[in-house]
Amino acid sequence: MDLGLSEDHFARPVGLFLASDIQQLRQAIQECKQVILELPEHSEKQKDAVVRLIHLRLKLQELKDPSEDEPNIRVLLEHRFYKEKSKSVKQTCDKCHTVIWGLIQTWYTCTGCYYRCHSKCLNLISKPCVRSKVSHQAEYELNICPEAGLDSQDYRCAECRAPISLRGVPSEARQCDYTGQYYCSRCHWNDLAVIPARVVHNWDFEPRKVSRGSMRYLALMVSRPVLRLREINPLLFNYVEELVEIRKLRQDILLMKPYFITCREAMAARLLLQLQHRQHFVESDEMYSVQDLLDARTGRLGCSLADTHTLFAKHIKLDCERCQAKGFVCELCREGDVLFPFDSHTSVCADCSAVFHRDCYYDNSTTCPRCARLTLRKQSLFQEPGPDVDA
Repeated sequence: MDLGLSEDHFARPVGLFLASDIQQLRQAIQECKQVILELPEHSEKQKDAVVRLIHLRLKLQELKDPSEDEPNIRVLLEHRFYKEKSKSVKQTCDKCHTVIWGLIQTWYTCTGCYYRCHSKCLNLISKPCVRSKVSHQAEYELNICPEAGLDSQDYRCAECRAPISLRGVPSEARQCDYTGQYYCSRCHWNDLAVIPARVVHNWDFEPRKVSRGSMRYLALMVSRPVLRLREINPLLFNYVEELVEIRKLRQDILLMKPYFITCREAMAARLLLQLQHRQHFVESDEMYSVQDLLDARTGRLGCSLADTHTLFAKHIKLDCERCQAKGFVCELCREGDVLFPFDSHTSVCADCSAVFHRDCYYDNSTTCPRCARLTLRKQSLFQEPGPDVDA
């Protein structure tokens, strides 16, 4: 039987309408299936027929989802979609939940939240880009799984408002451990994510099931320093030794920063760029990101900061004469080497920033000598002159 399988089905026949193309291909596919069933199993002819069947199906799918004249950029609901070039990567469409066959289908990815979908699903999207929420409201839900119950949602999905129930009729209700709300299976794919509230309150990094929207939001927020740990849970530093060490290293680096800002060699070497991926570390010692806490737990952050601390201290104390000249001499004992505020055996006056040996400053009952001199100087400047005495 001649099915015309030797023809080039990847070129549209001239003079035929699209519906005619699809109809002919469907007929050819059915006939090809019948031939495959009639041929001996595992024979070369059957293998050739299977390959031809695959070609016909690919061509049919291409005609159903044409990629000609598709724009490279589409902007919808604050999403910025770019047409993907990859043909070999298999993805899942976030709208229709079916596989995206990159070889034959056109698909787009949002550069903001990485929402993926077929080109034919673009105009059906109803979920706005999560990055806009990150830009306008960069904060976490810090209550652990704040559940209010299905009745508070009117037994509907918290995102698309589809009817749901715990019995799975008409659709299964799935709880998001981050928001505490319930979602349908189209909005909740049982993705796993670390929950910030569980980290800061329990030091618990066990991934929990979250909705698709929560997963994208948490992924975009993971490196943002929005957690002020000493306000949220000050007791955490009493139980997590790694955080105490990291806080001390961060405080020392902040004390080193003024040396680098006024040092030509340090600016030329761009030493502060050692922390370019954690810029908040050179701004304050208060703020943390979830990524900081993840790396602190694994020990990666402590090791990285210790190496950076060693590099910075070496420049100030050994390599650079300008920075060495900005050191201090203990004014209480006037003995020992040049001191720096980030040395482990020193104490710094909170009022004038003078540096002393820790043993000298705490054992001496007097106030800071520099502060005492400043006080006397101010008193002498504002002291009223006495009455003139005639000779």
